[in-house]
Amino acid sequence: MILLLSVLPLALLALGLPFFLVLLASATTFLLVSGSVPPTALHQVMFSSIDKFALLAVPFFIFAGDLMGRGGVSRRLVRWVLSMMGGMRGGLPMTALGTTAVFSAVSGSTAATVAAVGSLTYDRMRQAGYSPRFASGLLVSSAAIDNLIPPSIGFILYGISSETSIVKLFAAGLVPGLVMAAFLSLTIWWYVRRGGVEGRGAPFSGAEFWAATRDGIWSIGAPVAVLGGIYAGIFSPTEAAGIACVYAMVVVGLVYREMGWMDILESAGRSLILTSQVFIIIAAAGVFSWLLTINGIPQALVSWVVELKVQPWMLLLAINLLLLLVGMFLDTASSILVLTPLLAPVAKVLGVDPVHFGVIVVMNLSLGTFTPPFGINLFVGQAVFKLPLSVLYSGILPFFVASLGALALVTYVPDLSLYILRFL
Repeated sequence: MILLLSVLPLALLALGLPFFLVLLASATTFLLVSGSVPPTALHQVMFSSIDKFALLAVPFFIFAGDLMGRGGVSRRLVRWVLSMMGGMRGGLPMTALGTTAVFSAVSGSTAATVAAVGSLTYDRMRQAGYSPRFASGLLVSSAAIDNLIPPSIGFILYGISSETSIVKLFAAGLVPGLVMAAFLSLTIWWYVRRGGVEGRGAPFSGAEFWAATRDGIWSIGAPVAVLGGIYAGIFSPTEAAGIACVYAMVVVGLVYREMGWMDILESAGRSLILTSQVFIIIAAAGVFSWLLTINGIPQALVSWVVELKVQPWMLLLAINLLLLLVGMFLDTASSILVLTPLLAPVAKVLGVDPVHFGVIVVMNLSLGTFTPPFGINLFVGQAVFKLPLSVLYSGILPFFVASLGALALVTYVPDLSLYILRFL
């Protein structure tokens, strides 16, 4: 019977079924064949999987991110970052990277970040002499930072799956997100220096900086208000998500006046569709994880690892390789929901901090958003930049290598994730 839970999902996945159907079909088949659990347990477990207060944050953050992306926030953020970095060598790609990092604090989707920031910066980089490979590779890979800079839907899902504090995960992801940005910026520096691309914009101007700051103060204030409220203890992450939605509607509808009420309703409809896609995966993964748990799979895996007497660094290396492989074929949410109940107990028994492990898992699977063959950012980039996938594949290579370096550093230096928790 255990073989059924391992072989059948792989067979159905190979046939090209949507992942939620793979999980549901496998779970249903197991229940019917085993006869040890009544079939009514299926819908009960599915409902209980999404009947969690923390999950309310998911649709709210998706909605807030969509509003910010379409309501002029990304354009103002580009201007603000460009006013600080435009005069340096490689200023345009540095601006794109910096804007992505800031926009990640209000966006709930890496794909939305590619579309919002990429549509504003790709043509500018091309006009400045940067190749399509470099410009597109930077934009589709840097959007992965969205899963690390809080608020992060990836951390919400990991926290629910592993019963880890979401507030601590949000705090722990900040420095690793900046580490990844630093590694990507080194790649930009190397490319500009090696390729001889000057790429300098207008020199720094205090007047332009203050004008951009005044114009974008409401955009800049969004992450400050949301994260500041969470860490000041004013509201929970779920409440912060609701506040982010209200803030976004006020800013894009009343302050910037770039979206009418019908536009906001259309944004809510798009967010509803994306939320339903995420939640059906959560429900299906909840059933599958429950079956694994009641059949003792996580406990057996822990016992097996303990008997091997492996060192923690060896285990983390093996898990990273597994996650990199899985991330190439499955989306981040599905991977987190299915693998966390299996891997988190193994990491814990070997002394790996659950919060640190959560950062490793989310950071690793974030790389899957821009790696072939099924990285979602690649397909969004193809649509936005009008480029063949072959160009995108070659363009992401140096940034993927840089991201691997950042992942290795975060994996084996736990303080990068955990030091900030001492101040909470």
